[in-house]
Amino acid sequence: MDSKKKRVLDTIALHKKLLADLEANCLDKIAIAAKMLIDCIRAGGCIYICGNGGSAADAQHIAAELVGRFVRERKGLPAVALTTDTSNLTSIANDYGFEHIFRRQVEALVKEGDVLWAFSTSGTSKNVLAAAELAKEKGASVLAFTGKKDSPLERMSDVCLCVEGPTATVQEIHQVAYHILCDLAEEAFA
Repeated sequence: MDSKKKRVLDTIALHKKLLADLEANCLDKIAIAAKMLIDCIRAGGCIYICGNGGSAADAQHIAAELVGRFVRERKGLPAVALTTDTSNLTSIANDYGFEHIFRRQVEALVKEGDVLWAFSTSGTSKNVLAAAELAKEKGASVLAFTGKKDSPLERMSDVCLCVEGPTATVQEIHQVAYHILCDLAEEAFA
């Protein structure tokens, strides 16, 4: 077998392993997370989503699935990606430091009963941790998606979905999980 085919097969095998881990270890957490999101929306709350790099793109993706639609026609669901307002992000980073870009938005927007959906594959991103810490202080719930067990983010979250592996693969498995959550939330309001 040539090296390119082997690389493809190795990548597929890794995805199968992490999907099996998701199935074996995260079904209850997915159900709890879905209830958290649905209860928040039913109570008039909002879901705020944050992360860096690819996880910032995931935040935008989730917000679009909830505000727009995933697969069913239904009312728009309240969700905001804290990763999209370049004026806020750059002014906060310039005036206070990059570690404050999400915390400052949590300070301004998040209220008791809301959910902060925080992505950090390392579980140690300072700006995500700062946002999660303040969200908890304000009475919001924290849903964490990480790639390292027993991380600081996992310890401060109400629910943590952790899939361990290389960052890119973890993010791809996170996408499967968050699409499931979007589907479950949408089903509740369709």
